[in-house]
Order: sequence, then C-alpha cells, then structure tokens
Amino acid sequence: MRIRRSLLDLDDLDADELAYVFGRTAAFEQNAPGRLLEGTACVNVFFEQSTRTFTSFNLAELRLGADVVNLSPKDLSLATKGETLEDTAMTLGAMGVGVLVVRHPEAGFPKRIALYFDGHVINAGDGAHAHPTQALLDLYTLIEEFGQLAERTVAIVGDVAHSRVAHSTIRGLRRMGANVVLVGPEGFLPAEYAIEGVTIERDFDAILPHADAIVLLRIQRERFAEMPLSNEEYVAAYRLDKRRLKNVRADAVVMHPGPYNRGMELDDSVLEFAGWRYLKQVHHGVAIRMAVLDLLVNARR
Repeated sequence: MRIRRSLLDLDDLDADELAYVFGRTAAFEQNAPGRLLEGTACVNVFFEQSTRTFTSFNLAELRLGADVVNLSPKDLSLATKGETLEDTAMTLGAMGVGVLVVRHPEAGFPKRIALYFDGHVINAGDGAHAHPTQALLDLYTLIEEFGQLAERTVAIVGDVAHSRVAHSTIRGLRRMGANVVLVGPEGFLPAEYAIEGVTIERDFDAILPHADAIVLLRIQRERFAEMPLSNEEYVAAYRLDKRRLKNVRADAVVMHPGPYNRGMELDDSVLEFAGWRYLKQVHHGVAIRMAVLDLLVNARR
C-alpha cells in the first residue's frame, strides 16, 4: 500500500503547501529552476485527449530535468492483456517510476491507482470530479490580479455540474474566503450546489455588475444523454457577449479553463476585453505544475 503524497484534489494540500506552491510558481516564472527532478521518472497517461494540461505537464517535467515517459492507454497491459489496475500501478512503482500523472474519464480513477502505486500520483482530471492543477493555476491568476481573494466575488458560469475544474476551483475559492456565485440553469447547476460560501444565481445579467471575476465554462456535451436546453436558449441567457460586457465592471477579469467555444459561452468581443485573462491562465500552467512536482518530490524530503 502506497505511503507517498499525491495530489488528487485541492483538499490534499494544507495552507502552508498552497502557499509553497504559489511561492514556487512565482519564483519559477522569474528564474529557471534547475534540474530539481533529476533522476526522477515521470510517466504521463492520458485516457482523454488534452492539449493544455498534457503539454504543460510535459514541459514542467522536462524543465525540472525529469526522465519523461508518455504512455497512451493502448500501451498499458491492463487494456490489452487483462492486467488489473492494481498490478499496473505496482509494476510501474517497481520500475522506479516516481511520479504518475493521470487523466481518466472515470471519477476516482487516480485515487484507485494511488492506493497501490509507490510514488506520487497527480490527478490531471478525472471524469466530472476534480482537476486540481487547473484550479491551482486559476487561483494563482486571481491572486496575481487581486492579491487576497477574501471577500472578492467570483462568478462561475455554465455547466458547473459536469466541470471537474469548477469543482476543484470552488473548493479553493472557499478556502481563501471568496464569495462564490454559481450561475446557470437547473440542468447545468442543481440547487444542492448552494452550500456555505456558495450561492446560486439563475440570472446571469443580475450578477454582472457585482463580479470581480467571471469564470466561463464549456458545456460538457459528451457527459449528457440529452441536453437540458437548446444552444439558442443558452446563448440568450448565459453567453458573455458584447451586449453583456457593457454591464461588466471595468476592473473585472474574465477567465476560462479552456477549450472555449466562440459563439457559445462567449463571443469574439470577450477576447478583446481588457480583463480577458485566458492566456495568463495558460502561461501559469507550466510553472504551477513545476511547483506541484517540486512539492511532492522535494519539499518533504
């Protein structure tokens, strides 16, 4: 049974560790870190397609001097030879793999691996459950913008129920004292999401003048058997566009975990808005993942 630390969701990091990750992120963006992971083997296994997360993990590992192996699902014996997930995890550990980065459509899959892998597992997204490193870079982007997040109002808009990023980001924002407002129709945002520190707003226009930050989400069409409303209905009620931007505060920021769909959750005018921070988020992704790797491999030595 494994004994090393993993990052399965933000709950795995205490306050000091969060501060460590953000501090190291800032340092890594200022100066090249050196070969902090020299001699550490990192294996990346993505059962779902990814551009930003997969590439940024690869870059983070390489910049830290790690030995990097990328496996596709068809490369695993569990997919072709009947090997169990537990056996695969133990085999990789026995080979000396130190870090396993996993994305999978099944919620809880990285945790299952972590129970048997003698190394550090990083959840790169599991189903609609969690995506901790994306949440960390989103939080870092907000902290860079506002400093403290306490009492700041952050609106997360769209398909919250199926967004693993939103689930992890909500946890992080609550820990930092932000006011979280979830915006969307019932089919994308059930009423039970209203908990301490989190409110639900069905009227997107009503929150626009009050939000310090607006986080737009992609509709996770692949997770629906039947869409709860039409594209036209969603655009009319929840798209951020030129008309709605007139009601957004001039000092507010707009974010998106990507990939974004032009014409659906936003139109081209958002990409020209002074507070559009998508490229900032992408930029921070490599350094955040470097900081997480450094924390897991080095900080507790």
